[in-house]
Amino acid sequence: MVTTVGVLALQGGVREHVRMLESLGARVSRVRRPEDLERIDGILLPGGESTVIDRLARSFGLRDPLVARLRAGLPAFGTCAGMILLADRLADGAAGQRTFGGLDVTVRRNAFGGQAASFDALLDAPAIGPGPVAATFIRAPIVADPGSADVLASLPDGRVVAVEQGPILAAAFHPELTGEDRLHRRFLARARAA
Repeated sequence: MVTTVGVLALQGGVREHVRMLESLGARVSRVRRPEDLERIDGILLPGGESTVIDRLARSFGLRDPLVARLRAGLPAFGTCAGMILLADRLADGAAGQRTFGGLDVTVRRNAFGGQAASFDALLDAPAIGPGPVAATFIRAPIVADPGSADVLASLPDGRVVAVEQGPILAAAFHPELTGEDRLHRRFLARARAA
């Protein structure tokens, strides 16, 4: 059976995730309206601008139905801004910014600084699989407090950059930009099992 996963397509790096998921055999649906949530087995929240995605989700009436699906156990994977949106708590959210929640973590936005502070790294992350994880950080968040989530990857200095809790997975970096597909595979396995 083909798994249908949604990619939240309000703003941000949608195309790269669609390509990655399709290359792994998933049917992909772009999610822009509440009714788009009815036909998916999981949802990917891409990087972009978390405050813009939050505002657009509210404007399109998508926020509350998405929060309800996440609370009901919809598998999810968030990268960068997607991680911010899946956090239950923000350490430094913009005025009025809300998250969708689902991960018992506290996330700090733009933890490494602005665009000029973006960087690539190879992460030692045995929980994700053998060999280093190629990661691109662009105005990336960090997990300031992992709460009850399991830590999947950290930088050498100990800052947490990937977590999972139940059916929800999140990374501060952009694996879709480096061809790193292990996190997407992990997400698809959860969506197929749901």
